[in-house]
Amino acid sequence: MPGAYPQLIQLDQKKPLSAVIKEVCDKWNLSGPENFALQYADGVQTYITESNRLDIKNGSILRLTKAPGRCAEDLYKGIQSSDSGVRCESLKELAAVSTDITFAQEFISRDGHSLLVQIVEDANEVPMVMLHTLTAFMELMDHGIVSWENLSSVFIKKLVSFVNGKLLDASIQQVSLDIMESMVLSSSSLFHQIRKEITLDQLISHLQVSNQLLQTKAMALLMALLQTAGETDRQKKNMRQYIYKNIIHSSGSVGDEMAHHLYVLQSVRLNLLEPRMKTPLDSFNQEQREALHSLRQAVFETESEGSLSNERRRSLCAKEFKKLGFSNNSNPGQDLGRTPPGLLALDTMTYFASRYPDAYSRFVLENSSREDKHECPFARSSIQLTLTLCEILRIGEPPSETGSNYHPIFFAQDRLLEELFCICIQLLNKTWKEMRATQEDFDKVMQVVREQITRTLSSKPTSLELFKNKVNALNYSEILKLRQTERLHQEETLAPPVLELKERLKPELLELIRQQRLNRLCHGTLFRKISSRRRQDKLWYCRLSPNHKVLHYGDVEEETETPSIESLQDKIPVADIKALLTGKDCPHMKENKGKQTKEMLDLAFSITYDVEEYSLNFIASSRTDFCLWTDGLNVLLGKEMSSEAMRSELEILLSMEIKLRLLDLENVPIPDTAPPIPKPPSNFNFCYDFSQAEQ
Repeated sequence: MPGAYPQLIQLDQKKPLSAVIKEVCDKWNLSGPENFALQYADGVQTYITESNRLDIKNGSILRLTKAPGRCAEDLYKGIQSSDSGVRCESLKELAAVSTDITFAQEFISRDGHSLLVQIVEDANEVPMVMLHTLTAFMELMDHGIVSWENLSSVFIKKLVSFVNGKLLDASIQQVSLDIMESMVLSSSSLFHQIRKEITLDQLISHLQVSNQLLQTKAMALLMALLQTAGETDRQKKNMRQYIYKNIIHSSGSVGDEMAHHLYVLQSVRLNLLEPRMKTPLDSFNQEQREALHSLRQAVFETESEGSLSNERRRSLCAKEFKKLGFSNNSNPGQDLGRTPPGLLALDTMTYFASRYPDAYSRFVLENSSREDKHECPFARSSIQLTLTLCEILRIGEPPSETGSNYHPIFFAQDRLLEELFCICIQLLNKTWKEMRATQEDFDKVMQVVREQITRTLSSKPTSLELFKNKVNALNYSEILKLRQTERLHQEETLAPPVLELKERLKPELLELIRQQRLNRLCHGTLFRKISSRRRQDKLWYCRLSPNHKVLHYGDVEEETETPSIESLQDKIPVADIKALLTGKDCPHMKENKGKQTKEMLDLAFSITYDVEEYSLNFIASSRTDFCLWTDGLNVLLGKEMSSEAMRSELEILLSMEIKLRLLDLENVPIPDTAPPIPKPPSNFNFCYDFSQAEQ
């Protein structure tokens, strides 16, 4: 109680609350205990009631104050006083105590909320009084005791006039926006009324003000309206531009609440793509069929299809769809039958082909003309990339209540998904070449591309150009460096015993890799000779003798699989090998300087023997063969293996071995012998017929 000294009392929870209050009143000689109540003195000053009294904790500070009914009655009379000062103080106190539901029930039971509505509709009060009135009304309505439906159109128009009033206090505008947001979210009829009274352009104008709290409130109402109804393209573009220029680009950072609103707005707009993402291609839909064939016609100059027979036309289309990278070239629509990404993948491909025709043609023609099994399939890559972008941008997922991870680039671009696709599909082709990938490496390439995109987006680029520059700078070698750095950081956090175990295992596993490399050299490999005319015309074979002392080599026919050592006429003693050379240091690369391709340089290696002018020159058919042979030759020369394949294999073996060593195998019997091999099945009808896919 104000002015009274504090006392320590033992609150008997078994007694009725009215009896406890009477005892307190008796101590201070206060009459009429029914006019008093207990209330928390700290934090949220909630009234103590029979329903919440068990929440009182030891040491809680309570105070004796007016009972909710008495307080409600006094404030109800005070806000009707003819004295403006009394009205202002009463409304100010009302705004403070209305957060308590016990008081709110008492005040609303006296129809006090209607009195506040009347004050707003008359709009005769000074700004400070109006601010307290609106704040008290919002607090009372937040308890959900009365319905929003009963509010009149006059009340709504007054709120709109407060929002649009340029000379009004910003605090009045903020609370007015708050009230309208609650009205929109709670009632469809009120939504339509507010939608008629206030335009998106008017709300967007509030995003330009310097008051960040007002910006946030305007954005909240904007979000409430957008989640319930669509807007015109002009309004959508204006809204995006205002947000980008005046909130994101100008300030560089936004508050948590604004970040959440931007995240929700982004989710709402991107989720408009969800129907296309979940709809498969319909082979009987003429428009979709034409869009599919436009991809083929945009890049291949074919003879007039009208003059061809049906069989010839189907055969020609199948060949061209195969060059485009469709798995089912006779019926490419089946590739787009998976949902997601469904028709969204067709949309992104056609957008790329029409928006950037030169880049599209270059991508397809460059890969369709390759004959080295390193071609990047455009259609398959596009379908998977579209799915990846949908997952990264969380298209189809409802926005969370606490999410705040928005992409500034979204507000800088109208068609974000399509433009991102156009950049990323070219990035995919670039990464494919950097990884020297084949069809078997498709999933690995997609993992790297996903990492390139997510890492770049996490830096929050504010424009497509900035995104493009950053994502292209994050090439495959940079990804490997980042992974290595993160792996080392993780290792630093491991317990010392685990690190010690890893170091103890490493020599054993390196020896295992060395033996595998030597076994591969003993098996041998087929190489092609490159003539001065850069024409692949002859084959030769090289293998290591079982005792690891001699390299045998010689020309072979193309049909030869694994020639015997006796059939290979030439040989070099390992003891005579002086050095291993790679890339541009190789003699056969120096002789053809200016003619060799980057791929040839990356796959070339030589061994020198006797004297420097004698050498045996190799060009591996793949990066795998290059790594295996250079590692094996280094082992023969007593040097350390250094290829990326060795590092990758060592890391995999170390990881697996450590996990096995750390497994809890207590009470798990480990057999001494391998389990018996099961009998073969009675038929092999379950096997996939690859010949069908290649037609």
